[in-house]
Amino acid sequence: MVRILILNGPNLNRLGKRNREIYGSTSMEQALVDIQRAFPDAYFEYRQSNHEGDLIDYLQQAMDDETGITGVVLNAGGLTHTSVSLRDAVEDAMNEGVRVVEVHISDIRARETFRRESLLTDVCAHSIIGHGINGYKEAIQWLIN
Repeated sequence: MVRILILNGPNLNRLGKRNREIYGSTSMEQALVDIQRAFPDAYFEYRQSNHEGDLIDYLQQAMDDETGITGVVLNAGGLTHTSVSLRDAVEDAMNEGVRVVEVHISDIRARETFRRESLLTDVCAHSIIGHGINGYKEAIQWLIN
């Protein structure tokens, strides 16, 4: 069985409520229901935190052989552009054989200048940027294939 960690960073607990014109009106709870329906044979663990250290801890736990996590779908939110520590944790996970796919709901390359650079892209196995909430499903499909 494929085991995937879906990991969301700061403010993504507000999906469906915050900046709907950018992020849409679907809550993460609804997105998770849709994901499970689309991939009934996969196991998903979902974590969200507004704290950088928590995200790093979750990634490090995913590297633990006992978890059985084979891939991570990571939407690091604003930490994408600022966190060298999170970047290092992603790189470590990749080096340990846990594939990480970066996801962004909006097209960060078409937004404010400070959002255009991702510190994560070059250490992730794949990136899906600007495909809306469906980017999570695309990332999962990529990990399964």
